[in-house]
Amino acid sequence: MEQRSKRGRKSKVTRISTTRRRKAIALAAEQSAGTRRWLVGAALLLCAFIMLAWSSAVQARSAPDSFADMVERLLPAVVNIQTRQTIEGGQAEQFEEFFKEFFERRGEGGEPPPQQQRRGSSLGSGFVIDPSGFIVTNHHVIADADEVEVVLSDGTKLDATVVGSDKDTDLALLKVETDAPLPSTEWGDSSETRIGDWVVAIGNPFGLGGTVTAGIVSARQRDINAGRYDNFLQTDAAINKGNSGGPMFNLEGQVIGVNTAIFSPSGGSVGIGFATPSSMAKNIIAQLRDSGEVRRGWLGVRIQNVTDELAEGLRLERPRGALVAAVTEGGPAEEAGIKQGDVILEFNGREVSEMRRLPAMVAETAVNSTVDVTIWRRSKEEKVRVTIGELEADQVATAPADQKPEALSPSEMESLGLALGKITPELRARFELDEGTKGVVITEVEEGGSGAEKGLRPGDVIVEVDQEEVLQPSDVVEKVEKAKSEGYRVVTLLVFRQGDFQWVAVRIDQS
Repeated sequence: MEQRSKRGRKSKVTRISTTRRRKAIALAAEQSAGTRRWLVGAALLLCAFIMLAWSSAVQARSAPDSFADMVERLLPAVVNIQTRQTIEGGQAEQFEEFFKEFFERRGEGGEPPPQQQRRGSSLGSGFVIDPSGFIVTNHHVIADADEVEVVLSDGTKLDATVVGSDKDTDLALLKVETDAPLPSTEWGDSSETRIGDWVVAIGNPFGLGGTVTAGIVSARQRDINAGRYDNFLQTDAAINKGNSGGPMFNLEGQVIGVNTAIFSPSGGSVGIGFATPSSMAKNIIAQLRDSGEVRRGWLGVRIQNVTDELAEGLRLERPRGALVAAVTEGGPAEEAGIKQGDVILEFNGREVSEMRRLPAMVAETAVNSTVDVTIWRRSKEEKVRVTIGELEADQVATAPADQKPEALSPSEMESLGLALGKITPELRARFELDEGTKGVVITEVEEGGSGAEKGLRPGDVIVEVDQEEVLQPSDVVEKVEKAKSEGYRVVTLLVFRQGDFQWVAVRIDQS
């Protein structure tokens, strides 16, 4: 009995164990199936995501089958511009002295032939921005013209008047009178344009009539030394003489640029053309249309680029922003508390990645508007609010206030390779320094020294060291030695030379 009981218990235990094992196996199988379903679903989702991304990438890279439909719609809105002007002189002007000597030698007296007048002409392009007859072109296309004529795509010729023109951005606005509405274009947003995007240029190269070229955006924010507001789109679409003032379109048929210049050793297209971006042109043209002139914002500072060494001297983590070399007395910046030596990092919510970006940002800002400006001062960020003024031709930085320092013999600043002296009447006369100049004058520069490497020369005046004022050589020595003891490799000097301020980063000799 006992043995049967044990066998029964054993059998029961075995059945229980078997049941549990079967349930465990079933549960494991169910979990495994669930895992497989999840993996399959995830794999399908991943594949779909990859296919979508691949499809988007292919779509972004692929060229359209044809530009024909878009061009057919846009061509009527692009016009040819012909100008004429009277030029005094001509060949008679070149030979005036020759004829005078000729008559004198013959003893006939008299006067040389009168100067001749000749008619000059030029060709350019433009595009209609309003059906009522407003047309955009380049300033240089219509500059000094006595007559401006617009030729529509159907050959119709219309006299045009110049509504306004802006030399700084090379833009102009014309107006023609017409009985019927003209086909027109619309502005696009050039800030959304990416390098590699397709663009189409339409213009009138060499007087041939409406001509279409296509290419890509090769670069953005190009500085070609055309002016202080350089911010061009670069394209490899063929741009030639006569394309000036014509539109650059995106694939939506919107104007994202005004073709302005080319780089060409030969005079023809070599695949490097430049267009004023619509983000700038749209604002300028709107002002010309409203008032016939452009009012630009004014901050009242002179600025310079932040180099690697200046960034280190200013304790910036990387070169960025615009370093204030001088502040105009009574200007918007001074009233807002911006000081010489500040670095402007952000203007009106936009990063100032480099110095040359700031002038355009300020110029585009509405006069009398108040904006936030982020500055770097004494190793930390600060914010100020500035009310923007209006730029005038005579607004320049002023010289520092007058001071009459006491005499002091020159002293050596070996770690910078300079000999320094406090400004005395003798040194003021020797280096032709204005009476209002204050600081420490450089009397000698060691050849091969740190100062010489940065172009410092006798007669330069050190006004500040690491954004702290210096009035005598010992001040310079103290501040340089302090920077050296703290492990810094460079110091920043605010240097005054012939009426201009400039920040210079000078390496400290560690020997």
